[in-house]
Amino acid sequence: MKVGIVYPQPEIQGDIAAIGSIARAVEAAGFDHLLVYDHVLGVEHANREREFQGPYTEQDPFTDPLVMFAYLAGITERISLMSGVLILPQRQTPLVARQAADVDLLSGGRLILGVGLGWNHIECEALGVDFTTRGVRCTEQIELLKQMWTGDLISYEGRFERAERVRLNPAPRRQIPIWIGGFAPQAIERAGRLADGFVAAGPPEVAIQVKAGVDASRAKHGRENEEFGHTLVTLASITEDAAVEAAEKWRDAGGTHVSIASMGMGFGSSVQAHIDFIGRISERLGVSAS
Repeated sequence: MKVGIVYPQPEIQGDIAAIGSIARAVEAAGFDHLLVYDHVLGVEHANREREFQGPYTEQDPFTDPLVMFAYLAGITERISLMSGVLILPQRQTPLVARQAADVDLLSGGRLILGVGLGWNHIECEALGVDFTTRGVRCTEQIELLKQMWTGDLISYEGRFERAERVRLNPAPRRQIPIWIGGFAPQAIERAGRLADGFVAAGPPEVAIQVKAGVDASRAKHGRENEEFGHTLVTLASITEDAAVEAAEKWRDAGGTHVSIASMGMGFGSSVQAHIDFIGRISERLGVSAS
């Protein structure tokens, strides 16, 4: 099982220097990947016409994953760069195709494009997107991305996406792997039908059930023998011991990747505390710097 680290964006509080420091520490310790969350806008929760809840507010800073990855492509050499997840329906598909292709080219083929629907309807609507149709649109977007990344002259006609005799040039040198994250049955089915991997979260027991659902969907669509990745983001584990235990349970259930989060463990904005945690996790999970 490949082990990676989640970049602790909200706790780092917008410290730009921390991006390079943490990424270098992740690579030096021998981890496989760095996973980065995505939000474009923070949203104030209070005094809404209807109750609004979510894990992040306007006080939580985020850096765009693809912009961050373009920077990391130049200062790292080996680690994979995984979005976990990019909220795809909030973005123009051809622009994502161009940006992702550039990151993959700049990094030497190290991008894993994790995508999802998002939970924040206010953020989505501020970006000019109908929150209620984002699932259907995401399916079309994935289909269009794959066509654009061939580098061929292509046309596509869907309910939301349209492209007439267009070409992405230069194209990536490969089909960039697309992983889907989510909890809903539609996300599980979509991943089994279209994706190259799945980003799970929550307690390992729940994530293992979701993994079984994704694998069942893959079998339904005749894809059970295709290469496919499963990562668990250990955000539900708020102690070091719990994170290690979750990783071990996930490995035993057939997980191919695990993404260890340091958030919620009391490290706050201390970059060094997060880096020290990375070192301890490397030792406890047997990650080798060689």
